[in-house]
Parts: sequence; structure tokens; C-alpha cells
Amino acid sequence: MKVQLEEIYPDSDSSFHLLLTPHLSDVFLWHYHPEYEIVYIEGANGTRHVGEHISRYEGSDLVFIGPNVPHLNFDYGVKTEHQKVVVQLRHDFLGTAFWQAPECQAIAALFERARSGVSFYGQTKHEVGQLLKELAQLPPFERLLQLLTIFKTMAGSSESSSLQGKAVTNAYNLSEQLRLKQVNQFIADNYSRKIDIPEIAAIANLTEAAFCRYFKRMTQLTFTQFVNQYRINQAQKLLLSNHTVTEASVACGFESLSYFNKIFRRITGENPIQFKKRYHT
Repeated sequence: MKVQLEEIYPDSDSSFHLLLTPHLSDVFLWHYHPEYEIVYIEGANGTRHVGEHISRYEGSDLVFIGPNVPHLNFDYGVKTEHQKVVVQLRHDFLGTAFWQAPECQAIAALFERARSGVSFYGQTKHEVGQLLKELAQLPPFERLLQLLTIFKTMAGSSESSSLQGKAVTNAYNLSEQLRLKQVNQFIADNYSRKIDIPEIAAIANLTEAAFCRYFKRMTQLTFTQFVNQYRINQAQKLLLSNHTVTEASVACGFESLSYFNKIFRRITGENPIQFKKRYHT
């Protein structure tokens, strides 16, 4: 489960980037970027994984995610026909002074909340979802006005909840990105065996304590949580390709089947047999 840095550029006629139903349901994309992101998905049941928060959504989902918050693509594993709208933008996409205007105080506060990830439900989710689906049909100026209306609606809504207790405030610098890339590659190459903290700390050229602090700050997960999630996601791929539960457990580095079942349920909300049946019915 490599944490990938996604490079995002505004559309040619816009100050932000708009994506419509990118086909990523077969791609496990655990990633981050310095841009804010609104995600709306409709007609799907899936996993909401933002930072250290993991839960299931049913039918539809609307989430506003702040900069450098690692998250999974919301359509991963979705097998149904669905619609997805993603809006990605820099904090200063309208200039540095725009959010300082008195009229924008509520929206500025929303942007601060997004650093922890914010999920919306109820009428707000439905209303904002409709507005997002209309964006692609609008001329550039009207599209921008509609985006501001979307922010206004979300900022004034009481139908929301924070996904994490702690906001992500530290941007990743280049040296940290390179170190994390090296760590991720080591995990990808060795997840089928036991990986000790002293070993991975040496790869990162840090003491054990410094590595644990660094890794938690970079991924919002402990090293053990991260490796377990990587292993479970690899196991899911094996289960989807008709491997047995025991085969998936052994191939992904779990020392006992009972521990594999326990971690699988903790991360996905179901046991491996239920997962296998759900995708092979």
C-alpha cells in the first residue's frame, strides 16, 4: 500500500480540477496531495478510508478532504454502475486574500475542518451531490459560482461529522517523500514475511523511536496498522482471484489464520469468507 503523491493541475479553462467518474474501481490508490478535494459518489457501496478513519458507506457518500491527508479512492472494489465527481483545488485557487473577506469566514472555517476530513449526510449530501453533478455542463464562470455555492452549502450545514480527531497540518517536503517512498518499496517487497521496527527504521536511517514518530506523522497510521492494511488489501486481491482464505493468509505474511481473520474483520468490517462470497455471488 504505497502512499503515492498525486500531481494535480487545474483544468485549462478553470482555477480547479474536475474529474467525472474516473474508472479506478480495480485500482487500490492510497495517495495524498497538497490540494483540497471534494468527493461525491452515488450508486455504490464502498470503503471510506481517510487518514486513520476507515468505515463503510452505503448508496452514496460526500466527503471534503484537506491537503496532505492520505486517502483511498472511494470507488475501490465497487462493482456496480455508479457516478463519481471529484473536485480538486489549491487553498489559494482564488488568490491568497479571497478567504480573508468577511463574507467568506464560514467557508474559511470549513476549509480548516477539512484538514481532519469531513463527511456529509442527509439533505446536504443530496443537494451538494446534485450541484456537483451539474458542474461539467456549466460555462467556466458559472461553474466557479456553483462551486462557491457548494462551499456555502457545506459550510452552513449541520449534517456533517469529522472523520479524524487530529488535523493534518504538516506538508511533506521532498526529503520526507523520498524516505517514505523507500519505506513503501521495502514494505511492498517484503510484506509476505515479518518486518521488525529495527529493520525498517534502519532502512529509513532513523532510530526506532524517531521512525515511529515520523511514520505516524506521514501516514496518520502506526507502522503496524499500515502494514496490516497493506497485507489485507493484498489478501483481498488474492481472494478475488479465487485463492483460499488460508492461501491468502500465508501469502500475505500472517503468522496464524485466527489473527488474519481478526485483522481482516477489523479493517473491512467482515470476515474473509463473507468478503469472498460477496464478490463471487
